Amino acid sequence: MSRIGKLPIPVPAGVKVHVSDGLVRVEGPKGKLERRVVPEVTVAVEAGTVVVKRTDDSRRARSLHGLTQRLVGNMVAGVSKGFTRALEINGVGYRAEVRGNVVVLTLGYSHPIHFR
Repeated sequence: MSRIGKLPIPVPAGVKVHVSDGLVRVEGPKGKLERRVVPEVTVAVEAGTVVVKRTDDSRRARSLHGLTQRLVGNMVAGVSKGFTRALEINGVGYRAEVRGNVVVLTLGYSHPIHFR
């Protein structure tokens, strides 16, 4: 059995997980996410946790077991805490600024790079 896949995923307060017909929906204060689950893996909500199990012991099911557990865990974390990315720019003349929802990077090219 997958060591990652067998771990239950705790569901924090304010997060709702719905499973129906191979579709996992996660709703929380930061938004909603949904993902289709392959037939080799089943997802169930049990006593405030999400449990991922595989239907058989095939190679495909074993490989997708841990992957599905981490994907659902990341969905729960994303709608409850959100994700951030820290950017560090080293070098002389490199600059970054935020204009609305666009990050403008000046990295030594002949033009600035606009990243959304």
